[in-house]
Amino acid sequence: MNARRWWDLIVAGSLTVLAAIAVEGSERHPVSAAGAVLSLTAVGLAYIVWGRRMLRPRPIPGDRGSSGFDHVTYPGSARMLRIAIIVGCGVATSFDPNMATLQTLVFPLIWALADSCRHAVVLSTSLTVVTGVGLWVGSGRTPDAAAQAVAIETISLVFALAMGIWITRIATAGAEQRRLVEKLTLAQDELAVLHRDAGSASEREHLAREIHDTIAQSLTSLVMLAQRTRRELDALPVDTSVAADSVDLIEATGRDALAEARALVASMAPARVGDGDLAHTLARLTERFERETGIQVGVDLAGLGTTGDGTAPALDRALEVVLLRCAQEGLANVRKHSGAGAAHVGVARTGHDIVLTVSDSGRGLGDYTPDTEHGFGLAGMRDRLALVGGRLEVTDSAAEGAGGGHGTTLRVTLPVSAPAVSTGPALPTGVGARG
Repeated sequence: MNARRWWDLIVAGSLTVLAAIAVEGSERHPVSAAGAVLSLTAVGLAYIVWGRRMLRPRPIPGDRGSSGFDHVTYPGSARMLRIAIIVGCGVATSFDPNMATLQTLVFPLIWALADSCRHAVVLSTSLTVVTGVGLWVGSGRTPDAAAQAVAIETISLVFALAMGIWITRIATAGAEQRRLVEKLTLAQDELAVLHRDAGSASEREHLAREIHDTIAQSLTSLVMLAQRTRRELDALPVDTSVAADSVDLIEATGRDALAEARALVASMAPARVGDGDLAHTLARLTERFERETGIQVGVDLAGLGTTGDGTAPALDRALEVVLLRCAQEGLANVRKHSGAGAAHVGVARTGHDIVLTVSDSGRGLGDYTPDTEHGFGLAGMRDRLALVGGRLEVTDSAAEGAGGGHGTTLRVTLPVSAPAVSTGPALPTGVGARG
């Protein structure tokens, strides 16, 4: 049963019982009974008009401690209902002192409709004063009636405040516990993602070592055996040109396979940075790329600078990981597909976004379109960017800073204010590209 049905049942039941009590004494005091019933009716109408519209028709997940009244969205309705039930209780009691029992309904309503604990105390005090006046009037306006009204309402107020404050503290503690549980659950989810990504990075590094120590070494031996065979064929006194051509083909094929194996190892190996920041990590990444490929790489990392006035805030660690992995994947694509002699890596700030570009002076995209993509690199990059609200563009363009030739530009745009999402191990423990 949701809050609306509970309050409907409580209000309807309380008003019905009090109306029956008032009607029971109508033979002795018909005017007082009629006034009390009309006052109770006014309270019921006020609840129907202003109260029920504030009640949520269905419970909100994680909101189990709420009274159900949305007085923040409907401040006018809440104000009118407070006035109506306080005045109604006082008027009903002035006609029939027995109607002071209506406070057992009005006090909970006041606490449910109050904006804060202090506000509830003020409203409860107002209800006590109004009902006390009504009780004094309904009891004959005598000094004894005044003393009796003061005693009754003082006890009512003390009890109401004690119960209200106690229940409020319980509700506050419950809300805090729910918040802590939600925070703990989120932390556990993030930890699980970190463990999964750390395991994935470790497995990639292990696989890179295995390829380097087995396949790459075997291919190196194959190339060396082909070279030795070529020398032995040259030493023979007969015509070995046909066999020499086959040996040359074996050597060329072995060299190509060895180059692919080394490129695969380089793309899967993590970029270790110790305690350095992203700018230093990218600089070392491009330096290593130049040594391994011979491709000259221009670097412009001005967008990674920070300022004391907050105009260029430092990047979240998760965003740094995303940028580094995208740069690694971009350079891996330059290595494997571009045939370029020069490339350029740049990071710039544009408004609230940070933009990473990896461009080259190679052959360009050709017939490539995102619909024809069969690899895992760019698809994985798009998935990673989607987690932090980023976007990826791959276009043919004049390669800025890459010799001015026709080439490809990979552009990654990230909102600097994106929420931190675990995308892999932190930089100091190494981050691998998706090869």
